[in-house]
Amino acid sequence: MTVAELYTYFDARFPASLTLPWDHDGLQICPNPAREVRRVLVSLDVTREAVARALEENCDAVLTHHPLFFEPLRQLCAGAGRGGTALSLIRAGIAQMSFHTRFDAADGGMNDLLCAAVGAKPIGRIGPEGEAVARLAEIAPQTPRDFAKTVKKALRAPFVLLTEAGEEPVGRIAVCGGDGKDFIQAAAEAGAGLLLCGRSGYNADVEAPEYGVSVLEAGHFYTEAVCLPYFAEELKRLGIEPVVYGECAVRAL
Repeated sequence: MTVAELYTYFDARFPASLTLPWDHDGLQICPNPAREVRRVLVSLDVTREAVARALEENCDAVLTHHPLFFEPLRQLCAGAGRGGTALSLIRAGIAQMSFHTRFDAADGGMNDLLCAAVGAKPIGRIGPEGEAVARLAEIAPQTPRDFAKTVKKALRAPFVLLTEAGEEPVGRIAVCGGDGKDFIQAAAEAGAGLLLCGRSGYNADVEAPEYGVSVLEAGHFYTEAVCLPYFAEELKRLGIEPVVYGECAVRAL
């Protein structure tokens, strides 16, 4: 299978039509679309360390959730931020592709995987107009604190942050891997008593109880690392050896 064929395979599963307007995922680096793909590094981010691992493992491509480029690239110099990372890939002839908000939105994608990991059953989608990628889900009724303990253990997060709207049990929740601050009001409107996300931010958390919503932040990395085993298994099905880079760049000390 070539680089072009590999991207076509995942693009058909997670089409660009699902990508949110502000996002820039897809095939961002492709020195040789006809290169045969035997090994692929799977990572959440295209970090310098992840690329170094790809070089060490003689990978033909890097597949990530987060795109390498969000903003215009202003320089392509060795050791200079994302430009330097991109240059390392180009020099080695390694392709880089990502499936970001399209993977969040897709059936069976990020937010469905996150629901499964924490024992929640998806029953619908929520979000601002045009961005309904988060899930409305049901859990066995429990207090926010008890659910926080369940999530921390299930995701192997070093810690979680909980802002409580109350101590009453919740049975309907909203689920959004990664940044979830834009889904608090939608969660309230859908009758969810708690929003599980990676990060939300202090100001959003302080306001959330005003909507009757508790916010459980389990870490951007930990709520999205659930995609790594998924992509690894998909690659195996294609006869490609996955190399999983599961290191979080942000560490709890």
